[in-house]
Amino acid sequence: MKTPVSNTIAGQPNSGMGNFAISAQEDRILRIERIAIRLFGVANCIVSFGNVSARFGKGERSMAALEAAFCDSLAFPHAPVIVNDARTDPKTAANPWVVGPPYIRFYSVQPIFDNKEVVGAIFLIDYVARQYQEEDTFLLNDLAGLVEQELHFDALQMTHDDLVKQNRSLRRDSMIDPMFGTWNRTAIIRSLEIEVLRCKSADKPMSIAMVGLDNYAALKEQHGLHASETVLMKMVSRVRSCIRPFDALGRYGSEEFLIVLPGASHVVIKAVTERIRSTVLAHSETINDKPIDITVCIGSVSTDVFVDANPEELMNQVEQALYKARKAGKNSFVHASLA
Repeated sequence: MKTPVSNTIAGQPNSGMGNFAISAQEDRILRIERIAIRLFGVANCIVSFGNVSARFGKGERSMAALEAAFCDSLAFPHAPVIVNDARTDPKTAANPWVVGPPYIRFYSVQPIFDNKEVVGAIFLIDYVARQYQEEDTFLLNDLAGLVEQELHFDALQMTHDDLVKQNRSLRRDSMIDPMFGTWNRTAIIRSLEIEVLRCKSADKPMSIAMVGLDNYAALKEQHGLHASETVLMKMVSRVRSCIRPFDALGRYGSEEFLIVLPGASHVVIKAVTERIRSTVLAHSETINDKPIDITVCIGSVSTDVFVDANPEELMNQVEQALYKARKAGKNSFVHASLA
């Protein structure tokens, strides 16, 4: 299990971190570095995943920047490397950061593994030659294990986050009508239940409207399923253009769509439904080169009229209102009343 890691430099005052924003992972690794500095009594500890010099400005000559450049000059080993005196070691005797500033004398490198692959290293750096004890080897290996746990933890966290996103996506997909991109029947009813409670708690009105395409059955019988559904999709698009972005629109029946409008009084819903009727009517459709006028009937209900109505009662009222509108004829609208 591999996870992306960022370059990290020791968390000392001269580390060059400044106000640079760090991730949670980087913050945890900085703690490990601080522990190592105190534990081993060295000048610095750097956990590197490659190119730690990137933390510093181009041409920066601070001690921390030079230490980072020294670490970048060394390859990640597959086994621990201990150099008691860098000046006498053939590999680093001519190293510019050994013979010149910051004059590094001692260093130790402990590889960091991820699934048996070397992905980084812990560097201990000092400016005096020193003897490395066997106990130090075990301690540094334990610190590398902590870093490896951090990588594993972040990999698990990323996997968890991906699963959460996938589950949210699947849950959302399960509530969407695949043809129209609106909420499906279950989701729009749930939206109604939520908004009834929310608006009642906020002492605000809300309205719902049910829109039904006129003569849908006849249209389907005469022109086929594909043509009738195309007309229905265009109708839905026009309905959506007439409502607010936070209003919920969902498919309730074969050609009926429910709109939930939080905060809308009976005055507002009447204006919205009139806009919907006129917008749909203003655009005729052509099927088999024949123009066809498209109209809708709409029923609506508002909680500022039915003050104590629950979601089920509101649905009963809006269905009756749509039934009355259809009975009155095409392109009709009925708002539920107490009378």
